[in-house]
Amino acid sequence: MSVKIVDFDILVDDALVNICTDSSVTPIDKSFLLSVVNGYEDGKWRQNVFRNFVFNNLAEDGLSSKEREALAGKNYETLVEAAQKLRIEKNINDSSGGEIGEILLYGIMKHHFHALPVVPKIFYKQNANDYVKGADSVHITLTESGDFELWFGESKFYNSIEDARFATPIASVEEMLMAKKLRDENSLITNLHDLDDILNDVELSGRIKAALDKGVSLDDVKRRLHIPILLLHECALTKSATACDQSYKDAIVAYHKERANSYFKKQMAKLKKTVHLLEEIRFHLILFPVPNKELIVKDFIERAKRLQDDGNN
Repeated sequence: MSVKIVDFDILVDDALVNICTDSSVTPIDKSFLLSVVNGYEDGKWRQNVFRNFVFNNLAEDGLSSKEREALAGKNYETLVEAAQKLRIEKNINDSSGGEIGEILLYGIMKHHFHALPVVPKIFYKQNANDYVKGADSVHITLTESGDFELWFGESKFYNSIEDARFATPIASVEEMLMAKKLRDENSLITNLHDLDDILNDVELSGRIKAALDKGVSLDDVKRRLHIPILLLHECALTKSATACDQSYKDAIVAYHKERANSYFKKQMAKLKKTVHLLEEIRFHLILFPVPNKELIVKDFIERAKRLQDDGNN
């Protein structure tokens, strides 16, 4: 894996077994922590770099493969069209910024895990009936042996990542791993044309669809399954810092490792009671700190609204 995700620094990319401080946390051999940070310039957090990453990836996460193909080479028109799929609250204060997390996770999946976006979720969530259903991210990665792995992601944007915050993402992950939800996601993949368009390989596409067919045991699906959990979060360390120097990096590494230990302890305790073959599923906790959630959400909504207005004029 790279030491950067585009312009972001990777501080930790390690298995939980190497950083776990509690031997009672089981199973841990398929759990991982990815800690990612943005940089600073002139003593300020580089919000423009973060913003550009989000909006560059919105252009893909908001459109189907056919729409992206039709707009090839029309960068601004592509962004305007993708922005139409966003659900922007009339009152900025009412927004949780959840779509920022979804888009950020999409970009991390693409650039770090080299995943294929078979279901651009911002695009498909435009249907009100589907808005709160299913994973926030659905990707496929291809292995060197010619096989594939399945990624169903969860993303949150929080004011903090203290223990009290963990109950909601853990509950979402638990729900995602229930039989009906897994079958719904598999069905969405197999019934869409995006997989065929992206792979451009009829034989491989056919094998993936056959492996995800509703007649196939979910036990087999779980052995292919990865669950990335992005917690984009406001962070006092990031707010008070003025440079991405070693002191800051060391502080974030220590904080994120401690938070990962706590998160996985709570998740494993909850899921081991309800999820069959939990030990077969790989979990990736992704932590990304920001200095001020409110300002980031406000900036995102204002720019997204301008794009939407451009599309309506």
